Amino acid sequence: MPPSDRTLSVVIPAYNEQEHIAATVTQIAERLTGASIVFEIVVVDDHSVDGTAAEVTRAAIAWPAIRSIPNLRAPGFGNAIHTGLDAYQGDAVCIVMADASDDPADIVTYWQALERGYDCAFGTRFTREATVVDYPPLKLALNRVANSFVALLFGLRYNDVTNAFKCYRREAIDGVRPILSHHFNITVELPLKAIVRGFSWTVVPTNWYNRRYGTSKLKIKEMGSRYLFIVLYALLEKWLSRGDYRRSAAPGPSPSNARGTRGTIGR
Repeated sequence: MPPSDRTLSVVIPAYNEQEHIAATVTQIAERLTGASIVFEIVVVDDHSVDGTAAEVTRAAIAWPAIRSIPNLRAPGFGNAIHTGLDAYQGDAVCIVMADASDDPADIVTYWQALERGYDCAFGTRFTREATVVDYPPLKLALNRVANSFVALLFGLRYNDVTNAFKCYRREAIDGVRPILSHHFNITVELPLKAIVRGFSWTVVPTNWYNRRYGTSKLKIKEMGSRYLFIVLYALLEKWLSRGDYRRSAAPGPSPSNARGTRGTIGR
């Protein structure tokens, strides 16, 4: 595939990730450069009280496409992503975790899916083609229950809706606004609203590696009422909006062919 002149933005919300962030952004920059992808990396510092911002600044010396911006909203994962989605400048955006749990090679796979015409590229860690290392058992059990519930409600053949690591064309991000979530429930709001509003999507296997330092910022209570609110909001829109928010046409693969497609693309 010839190099594209379009730009991919990588948005990384980061709270107290000084141990991981330099390696995360450097590995992503190296992988995207090797794949001849024009990119920017936007790290959103979510009110960190450690050296996260300083680590990003140091990494940017070698990689000028890396920049750090502060989350001026209230602290919170969703608010940090809001900030990044308001600030990114590319033709598409990939949301990536700061703790090096997401594989930079999968960002390239996402980009290749968008280049094939899809509006959204979603990953799944729960397939034979994916590698998952040290996933906490309790978190895994809750994850499987939550994703099965969402898939059943929406009639989806997709088992990893709750994972933040996804990629969207700018048109898709603009099409799911206004974004309501301020916390980790943004991870389900973005894909569910993109699906309900008629944007085309595909699913590819993605790898996941547990963090080496620190603790996850996701608290178990986040799996409760906030997630349920967003899921029911998207479901009511699907049932009651009469298509008022649906896009009129897709530029790439038709939604009937694209939605729910699974498999590897450019792996």
